[in-house]
Amino acid sequence: MNAITDRIERQILLQATRDKVWHALVDAESFGDWFGMKLKGQRFVAGETTSGHLTYPGYEHLLCELQVERVEPKHLFSYRWHPYAIDPNGNYAHEPTTLVEFVLEDHADGTLLRLVESGFDHIPLSRRSEAYRMNSGGWDAQMQNIQRYLDGR
Repeated sequence: MNAITDRIERQILLQATRDKVWHALVDAESFGDWFGMKLKGQRFVAGETTSGHLTYPGYEHLLCELQVERVEPKHLFSYRWHPYAIDPNGNYAHEPTTLVEFVLEDHADGTLLRLVESGFDHIPLSRRSEAYRMNSGGWDAQMQNIQRYLDGR
């Protein structure tokens, strides 16, 4: 595996308490608000799948499924999903998933949020490069989205 193409890593220092950042990550409705998914009435539970339609204009018809892996209170939240699975006629069920991990760390100026999405080298070659490129840009936007969400609280 090539770490350069197999994983996306981002981090952001959020001017919020660890409790607030944790709530924004693991409260499914809050997550949906900043991430762009309809998750009203849903919960994130390790070992279960949570799904909701995207709320981004032009993508509302897409159902996104998150297979929750780990929920370690105030430290780690992780899930698996099919990266950049946007073709409404595509069947991604037999493809490998990538692992998305959010890790929180205390910082003198707030809370450091680290994000790693890994496993792109297992995605079929025909869509691997585009999935990596689009998710890389997507995570840039999502780091700003969670910051705006927390700043508005």
